[in-house]
Amino acid sequence: MLTASAPARIDLAGGTIDIWPLYLFHEDACTVNAAISIRAHVTIDERPEGGIALQSIDTGASATAADWRELTAENPLPLLALLARHYKLENATVTTRGESPAGAGIAGSSSLAIALCGALATWTGASTTADDLLLAAMNVECQTIRVPTGVQDYRPALYGGIAAVELGVNGIARVALDVDPTALEQRIVLAYTGAPRHSGTNNWEITKRHIDGDRHIFDGFERIRDTALALREALQRDDWDEVGRQIAQEWENRKHLAPGVTTPAIDNLIARARAAGATAAKVCGAGGGGCLFCYGPPDAKAAIAEALAAGGARILDYRVERQGLIVG
Repeated sequence: MLTASAPARIDLAGGTIDIWPLYLFHEDACTVNAAISIRAHVTIDERPEGGIALQSIDTGASATAADWRELTAENPLPLLALLARHYKLENATVTTRGESPAGAGIAGSSSLAIALCGALATWTGASTTADDLLLAAMNVECQTIRVPTGVQDYRPALYGGIAAVELGVNGIARVALDVDPTALEQRIVLAYTGAPRHSGTNNWEITKRHIDGDRHIFDGFERIRDTALALREALQRDDWDEVGRQIAQEWENRKHLAPGVTTPAIDNLIARARAAGATAAKVCGAGGGGCLFCYGPPDAKAAIAEALAAGGARILDYRVERQGLIVG
């Protein structure tokens, strides 16, 4: 038996600009994110009777195939099927479990993809280099959701920690940030709004409008890029008040990208958090639902969590995760 796990993430600033080719149109584009201890888990067991079995504990779905060539996107578990096909898996059972709520916007599917790639590559003897795992995870997840994926979400899953992801013509570079993880944890409350989001659809609409020359979208991404750079600098100098201001600015920028990024329910939760002492808040991922995080001084964290819970949100216990992919 072989096991693997990888962490989800909180995207602090710069999301969506990491979708190819959007970042190529914005010089110095980057995102800033933090891995969190909400992980995706994979187990691979030998299957003496032969063939391949796939099962998801979260959804209860399962599928079998006599041979990896039978695994397609039409499978009930398409991400598992396409990755098992990519790695030419034989005579094994793959079981997955995620700690993230469904549609949470904290990159649970990307962390699952990285955990699967790490497990399957190790099991089959394929390459386990970072570049190969990242490429397989991104491309196969794109095949699964049938729209372009961003590049940022696979990095915290693989490496853990707090980092900037620099995006440009020369490629993608993850830069670890020298930030005290505990100081960030003390200022962020993470909550699930109860409504899942559909980031693939939201981001694809925004991507199409950008490529079609929508000036409003272009200018919005210029502001998102500027905010991400300013947040990165504030984190690196431990200017926590400025971090909060930039997170608030990121949310204002993001809300103007497309209708549906926020909802009355999200606005109500943010208002409750602000009344309890939060200085900033934003939805994780593309918006419209999923997880919300609220930022404020450490002495207000408990009150912010209580206010969100009173508004119907589910508080998620987490820590900033120092460790990324684990295969054992």
